Amino acid sequence: MLSCARKLLLAMALLAASLSACSRAQGDGHANRQNFDLIQRGRYLVTLGDCTACHADPRRSDSPFGGGRPVATPFGTVVAPNITPDAQTGIGNWTAQQFDEAVRRGRMPNGKRLYPAMPFPYFARMSVADLGAIRAYLNTVKPVHHAVVSDRLPFPFSIRASMIFWDWLYYRPGEWQPHPDRSAAWNRGSYIVSGPGHCGACHTPKTLLGGDEQHRALQGYALEGWFAPDLTGDAQHGLAAWTAEDIVAYLKTGHNRFDAASGPMAEEVKDSSSGMNAQDLAAIATYLKGEESVSQRQAPLPASDPVMVAGAAIYRDVCSGCHKIDGSGVPYLIPDLAGSAAVASREPTTVVQVILHGAASVATREEPTGPQMPSYAWQLNDVQVAAVASYVRNSWGHAAGSVTESAVHSVRESGQGQDSGAR
Repeated sequence: MLSCARKLLLAMALLAASLSACSRAQGDGHANRQNFDLIQRGRYLVTLGDCTACHADPRRSDSPFGGGRPVATPFGTVVAPNITPDAQTGIGNWTAQQFDEAVRRGRMPNGKRLYPAMPFPYFARMSVADLGAIRAYLNTVKPVHHAVVSDRLPFPFSIRASMIFWDWLYYRPGEWQPHPDRSAAWNRGSYIVSGPGHCGACHTPKTLLGGDEQHRALQGYALEGWFAPDLTGDAQHGLAAWTAEDIVAYLKTGHNRFDAASGPMAEEVKDSSSGMNAQDLAAIATYLKGEESVSQRQAPLPASDPVMVAGAAIYRDVCSGCHKIDGSGVPYLIPDLAGSAAVASREPTTVVQVILHGAASVATREEPTGPQMPSYAWQLNDVQVAAVASYVRNSWGHAAGSVTESAVHSVRESGQGQDSGAR
């Protein structure tokens, strides 16, 4: 028999143990909840950053991050690496510092420099917290054993040491900083566009060495057989006619009253912007509507010009049945050529691409119908395509000059963009 004092001491010890266990359980539950929130945050940021655009190989179904997808650049093709947590072929053995060095500084664990096809100059502006969340999420995805050989550029671009000079010219490290004189929404949009969203990687003109022309930020650039349009408020070539609501609708659904996403942008909407939350989409729109750009205004080709006369006849015969005589199309279904930023772009690449190879617009949950435009390469020769493209780009308020037969021939012969067409 235990004495009363010993019984009391034992009871107190058991109570203390119970309280400690309860406290640990509550603490562990809080930690698990924090980890879950961190992982979910990382998952969202991976969507926002459209990581699958490069790291998901459409020829493989085992993982959206297993790498192996060829990425075309003006200097040749690079292949996206495996970023699953596989220890041998992925990033499973990377430390947090090595992950940071690769994503924000363009340096591999072995010291090799990354090519800017990996948009580390943009990711450099990301916060440490966001980078940690991305790493936390990637650590949870299925490891895929897939060795990728990324070095496929021809000489002399295959010499990665040359990136030292490129980095000196174009890489500017440092996290994004808010502008105190701007709204919270504008600042959030600025962070997304210039950081994890890396919009300028496609929409900013490039130098001969592939670096951004910072003084022309977001003013449009041709790549992969398409022209990523001007995202500024330029009245002639940009998004001046689009409201913030138009931008949000386009990014969320792939369609708005003016346009429909096709080509590379269709993939971006499907895999990235359609998964963004309403606050971030509104922030992007707020930022873009605040970006002004003024280009030198040019006069449209006169309606009496022989090219315009021929183009008008082809348009009435081939195009007006869907896009209407006045180019207005059908809101949220058939693009309004009079208000399309792609039609008004400084370069005719996208217009010619769509006429020749057709286009399949994106289908999203909100807009499940993805209308397709057929290819007219079989019906129209280069002279005729140039004429109708010139007509479209110089009607209904547009003024973009004539499209040459050689420009059409180049797009036809390149074959780029045909996978996005409706055939």
